[in-house]
Amino acid sequence: MKKVLLLLADGFEAVEASVFTDVLGWNKWEGDGSTEVVTVGLRNKLTCTWNFTIIPEKTINEIQLDEFDALAIPGGFEEAGFYKDAYSQEFSNVIQHFYTKQKPIASICVASLALGKSGILTGKRATTYNHPTSKRKEQLKNFGAVVQNELIVQEGNIITSSNPGTAFDVAFLLLEKLTSKENTEHVKELMGFSTTKTK
Repeated sequence: MKKVLLLLADGFEAVEASVFTDVLGWNKWEGDGSTEVVTVGLRNKLTCTWNFTIIPEKTINEIQLDEFDALAIPGGFEEAGFYKDAYSQEFSNVIQHFYTKQKPIASICVASLALGKSGILTGKRATTYNHPTSKRKEQLKNFGAVVQNELIVQEGNIITSSNPGTAFDVAFLLLEKLTSKENTEHVKELMGFSTTKTK
């Protein structure tokens, strides 16, 4: 079984977290059955961007990082306190562990800034929230990343993306890294994401 650590900061966007639980959950029951997601936070109760409260299955101090095969991090809003957790030393320690072990790390939208803060994007291609009114790309550049004007960037074992609209694609890319392209296409088809057009 491939265990995925879904690392949640206070103020995360629920929709960006749900793609990982859904895609990898569909794989567990309808795909090759090889993936399991564990939700983890810094505390035993978290509030999403728009006051949706959740209880993660574990807190960081209750897990052994070596038991996990991949890391997934959804983005969130500064106004909801996202960066307090995302920029914390505890978050950085988790990110650095997966990077050192060369295990897949998938981030959505501004979650790439947490990767940048941890130091793992120095000199590496990456992207983040890319709306023209946003300064997030400049912030990512200040962390040493080589910022790309692309929706999704894969750099070795690291996936970064540019906005919430990329969320499902990121989750499917992570599934492909953990299983296979064929299995991922099977799960996509079951979920209604098939590129095959019916008449």
